[in-house]
Amino acid sequence: MCRCASLHVVIFVTSGNTEEAEKIAKFLVENKLAACVNIVPGVKSFFWWGNSVDVSTEVLLIIKSKAELFEKLCTAIKSIHGYAIPEIIALPIVDGYHPYLDWIEESLRSG
Repeated sequence: MCRCASLHVVIFVTSGNTEEAEKIAKFLVENKLAACVNIVPGVKSFFWWGNSVDVSTEVLLIIKSKAELFEKLCTAIKSIHGYAIPEIIALPIVDGYHPYLDWIEESLRSG
């Protein structure tokens, strides 16, 4: 039922607000750069910015896509995102439920 699927990726992106996160999600799905985007509000982030530790409440996007689309996806996110250096991290899906991975493939086929 499951298979190795290193061609698929999960991408994490944080955003400063829900409106921006929804704008990014809609663009990615409509342009077939992502099969699905989950938006998780209320993520508390601790990080270095400048010379000190900053704390911020952010919105997390969990994006399901294909590795071959990462560069286009990254370019699209950077063009919409308000952060100077947005978090855009891709992790390979090393295994998954066969029908779900097929659905990602089908969802990302153009026209």
